[in-house]
Amino acid sequence: MRHRTLLALIVFAAGTAHSATQFDGNRWWDTVKVLADDRMEGRETGSRGERQSQDYIVAQLKKLGVEPAGSNGFFQAVTLRSRELVERASSAALVRNGNVEPLKVGEQFVLSARVALAPTLEAPLAFVGYALEIPERNYSDLAGVDLKGKIAVYIQGSPADAPTALAAHYQSLAVRWKSLKAAGAVGFLVLPNPASMDIPWSRIAVNRSQPSMYLVGEEFDDTAGAGFAAIFNPAYAEQLFQGSGHSFAEIAALGKHRAPMPHFVLPVSLRAQTRIASRDVESRNIVARIAGRDPKLRDQYVVLSAHLDHLGIGAPINGDRINNGAMDNASGSALMLEMARALQRLPEKLGRSVLFVWVTAEEKGLLGSRYFAARPTVPIASIVADINTDEFLPIVPLKVLTVYGLSESDLGDSLLKVTAGMGIKVQADPEPLRNIFIRSDQYNFILKGVPSLMMAVGFEPGTPEEALFKDWLTERYHAPSDDTNQPVDLPAAAQFEEIVFRLTVAVANAPQPPAWKPDSFFRRYAVAAGAGH
Repeated sequence: MRHRTLLALIVFAAGTAHSATQFDGNRWWDTVKVLADDRMEGRETGSRGERQSQDYIVAQLKKLGVEPAGSNGFFQAVTLRSRELVERASSAALVRNGNVEPLKVGEQFVLSARVALAPTLEAPLAFVGYALEIPERNYSDLAGVDLKGKIAVYIQGSPADAPTALAAHYQSLAVRWKSLKAAGAVGFLVLPNPASMDIPWSRIAVNRSQPSMYLVGEEFDDTAGAGFAAIFNPAYAEQLFQGSGHSFAEIAALGKHRAPMPHFVLPVSLRAQTRIASRDVESRNIVARIAGRDPKLRDQYVVLSAHLDHLGIGAPINGDRINNGAMDNASGSALMLEMARALQRLPEKLGRSVLFVWVTAEEKGLLGSRYFAARPTVPIASIVADINTDEFLPIVPLKVLTVYGLSESDLGDSLLKVTAGMGIKVQADPEPLRNIFIRSDQYNFILKGVPSLMMAVGFEPGTPEEALFKDWLTERYHAPSDDTNQPVDLPAAAQFEEIVFRLTVAVANAPQPPAWKPDSFFRRYAVAAGAGH
């Protein structure tokens, strides 16, 4: 193995073709099988299954001789609070011209306990397009709209002239609610964009039983002041627009092409009654380290991150209740172990140190990584980069590599160098409507000024591969069928492992740490933090 690793390093230094790799995908897939086994019970945050999977990761790290770097050995405790809707005691209805139109939970709408739902609330509705304010583009959906005391209704998406990463940032829950709250809104009602729904409504409805969670503390409260939050089934959305002079068909057509939206008050109010059950939940991040050798660089860290949690046990789909989360995200967690193994066995140690962070509660709103970024076990200023892996989907040959954050920092330049000669097309996010850039754990590092990116096996529009990915989202994403019985392309996984390995080595050994591009929107966070990135 030492000989093969040395050969891989020689090949890496020469930048030769993709055929040389120390990975074959088999050990990675074997680890995925362990983490996504039914015995792990879907790895719900704070559950027995998640603890079992965490203990497995730690046992493997100990075998490899990787150092613990948590606040308690390999672990960092994360305390959360769970909010679960008591559905039998909760309801909602539209009120129009004094007439009450009851709404069917699950069929027409789903209440979201991600906010502290008011026990009782009645408020008029106003449609505010994408509900975005983007100062860099002099764009506002809220200007001239009276939202005081109203529930803001918006469709998921963003205007086409906003760059992908910028648009994704302003669609984050924290940023969007800050604008809505300042405009006087008391809650929000989300209309999924039919052009970019990851999963069908039937699965959204089934998954509504999953508990929401949040980190305790004012600094983590992104939705203070919100008394209502819900997702409305697009199939019934015309009911909201009745009598407004507009239709949801019109709105959906505009949203598909990221076109400008009208804004108007809807001639209807919403009445809601909710009851929430709450409890504390204890979970853990896992943090490990491979120390660097360069006296000038070893106190700097390249972070590799992935989330280990998933959705646990839910309502049955085709008779199966366990959401195994093989691709989402046993795949990334297993890849991290492979990186630890390969980097630990390098003939010579790296210049910078590498920090491995398996985070919890990603599925609850990126909570584990947010906690780590706020309470890092190494100085935040010492973290020079985050390379995050989440659901990288090696389900087709690796001909296209999609990189989220490709043009935002020097990390993208480093990636292009390590993939040169591999016969792989590297592309930026081809599906901006899905907001991937803010939907995984790299985002919390970005908000602390750390150059970050995430990668996945990709496709080109109009190809058979695109259809396969669309089918995967429809059939397997956040469903029990994301298990180890699904097809997997092991050579694609092996190539992906090689790319992450080469990029990690390159960043760890570079004379200078990665830096944000001068024109990157996200550079402001490094400046605000006083970081040297």
